[in-house]
Amino acid sequence: MTRLTHFDAAGQAHMVDVGGKAATARRAVAEGMIRMLPATFALVKSGSHKKGDVLGIARVAAIMAAKKTWDLIPLCHPIALTRLAVDFELLDGESAVRIEVTAECTGQTGVEMEALTAVNLGLLTIYDMCKAVDRGMEISGIRLLEKDGGKSGNWRAEG
Repeated sequence: MTRLTHFDAAGQAHMVDVGGKAATARRAVAEGMIRMLPATFALVKSGSHKKGDVLGIARVAAIMAAKKTWDLIPLCHPIALTRLAVDFELLDGESAVRIEVTAECTGQTGVEMEALTAVNLGLLTIYDMCKAVDRGMEISGIRLLEKDGGKSGNWRAEG
């Protein structure tokens, strides 16, 4: 790919025409992490945060965000997701929570933005629920890990 597809010949932003593409199975996996103070991590891990189940609420937020990606990012197409999995990994030694989102659909365009949007909103929800006890939390490492399907084929991040 040598050109940006969201601009026409005159340099104006436009929504890419996917009408002529075949509907195929699409899949994308993204990840991110939030680091926090050990005491904050203990609250999240134990489920004893006074606001409730932090990871459960973050999971629902991630799912909702993926379903609304087209509403949040101006040139994204509405996509009928067929599957969205949100998984958390508690990293004790780092006082961090890693989120991994897998988005799937059968359609004419990919689901990378849905997976990435879900990761971001899942992490932001953790921040929102814990900010009263830890404003210094750090969100990092948000990236696409892999994508499958479509004309461009499969792609995997290095490392």
